[in-house]
Amino acid sequence: MKIGILALQGDFYKHGEVVQKLGHDVLYVKDLATLKKSDKLIIPGGESTTFLRLIEKLKLRDPLVEFGRTKSVMGTCAGLITLATQVDGLPFPPLGLIDINVERNAYGRQINSFIDEVRVNLSGDVVSFEGVFIRAPKIQKRGQGVRELGWHKEAVVMVANENILVTTFHPELSDDLRLHEFFINNFN
Repeated sequence: MKIGILALQGDFYKHGEVVQKLGHDVLYVKDLATLKKSDKLIIPGGESTTFLRLIEKLKLRDPLVEFGRTKSVMGTCAGLITLATQVDGLPFPPLGLIDINVERNAYGRQINSFIDEVRVNLSGDVVSFEGVFIRAPKIQKRGQGVRELGWHKEAVVMVANENILVTTFHPELSDDLRLHEFFINNFN
C-alpha cells in the first residue's frame, strides 16, 4: 500500500519511518500528481497556519478535500487543525473533513510541551500509549458521527469519523507503531 504523507512542513519524515517499519511504501506529497498515487494520507504536525498557506499557494485545497471525501486521512496535531471544521485565528479556513471545533496551542507555548500517558481505543481494546504534546490543540466540540477514541486524563485527544482519524498528540514521536498500524488497517 502507498501511504502519502503531506510533506509541505513539519516532521513528515518521522511518519515516513513509522510507515516503512510497518512495511508500506511512502510517498512524500508536495503536489497533485503524488497525492493521486496515494492510497491513504497522513497530515503531520507542524504549524497549521503555514500548512494552510502552502496548501492555498500550491492549489492543493480542493484536491485534499476531494481525497478526504473518498480516501482515508490521518492528521496529528497541526494535521488535526488542518482537517477540522472550526478553528479560530487561522488565515484560511481549515479543510472541514471532520466535524470538530479546535482550540490551537491550548496547553500553552512550546515550553509547556509534555509527554504523558494517553488511553486509546484501538478496535475495541483501550490501551496505554505515550502521548507527546507539542503546542498541542484541544478538541472543544465534536459533531454527530465523530467518535471519541483517545483520552488524556479527561480531555479527548483522538477522534474519528468514517475515514478520518485525528490526534492532538504526536504518535510518530513514540516508538509505538500501533496507532499508525490501526489507521492503515482500519480506515478505508
